[in-house]
Amino acid sequence: MRRYFKLLGIYARMDLASLMRDGRFMALVIASDLVSNISAVSGIFLLAWKFGGIGGMDRFEVLFMLAYGNVVMGFLNMMGGCNALFPSRIIGRGQWEHMFIMPLPYGVQLTVGIFPFTGSSTFLSGVGLLIAALCNLERDFAWWWWGLLVLLPAVSMVIVVSCSYLLSSLAFYAPVQCEEISSTVVYSVERAMTFPLSGMPAYVRYPLLTIFPAGLAACLPTMILLGKTTLSESLYFPLFTFFAAFTAAHFFKKGFRYYVKKGINRYVSGGHRS
Repeated sequence: MRRYFKLLGIYARMDLASLMRDGRFMALVIASDLVSNISAVSGIFLLAWKFGGIGGMDRFEVLFMLAYGNVVMGFLNMMGGCNALFPSRIIGRGQWEHMFIMPLPYGVQLTVGIFPFTGSSTFLSGVGLLIAALCNLERDFAWWWWGLLVLLPAVSMVIVVSCSYLLSSLAFYAPVQCEEISSTVVYSVERAMTFPLSGMPAYVRYPLLTIFPAGLAACLPTMILLGKTTLSESLYFPLFTFFAAFTAAHFFKKGFRYYVKKGINRYVSGGHRS
């Protein structure tokens, strides 16, 4: 753990150095990303504003859900947007074998690629939207509610990471075909999580809460925070998260064991990608 946090500090300083090297350019990049991120969610919010809400959620409850999703994906992009969040890239490119010879555990090596400064635009836009939503929600929150506001996004992050690692286990068997499967999964979750599911028909809602659990990344935890769920739905969220994490770990380890025996067929004898 000591080495893990030491490496996090090193990568954070490297990211800050890239920010300070050309502060004006990076400020423009971050500002444009902020505008882009807010624009990406404004369509749903404008629909909610036009019709006074969507699916039993009023305007600012919808904004709260959109902000929650931005916070979840923004933090993941800051802390794992290069490799840790997309393990199929490492496997498919043969970089997982490079990790064999490093005198560090895999979890420590996966710290590479954090962007706490230059990659903070989505997270910052999410925090800004969250503050705006909270200021307009006409309700008083108990002291323990603020703890849930920190805990539930962390649980939603586990859902996203579990989906990525579960599908990335396929890259151990088919590295060329599945190199970008994790990015496809994560970006699909990011896009699907912006839709309120409470007003959708069952044949749309249930698959997004089970088979492809994008609804657990923003909608359901938002409904829990707003007090719009039953006890069974509230319990389903952590139980499914545990199941998803366990399943992802099981199949990822199984794929890794296969990979250790078979190796990768991505490289030709000359050492280049085929």
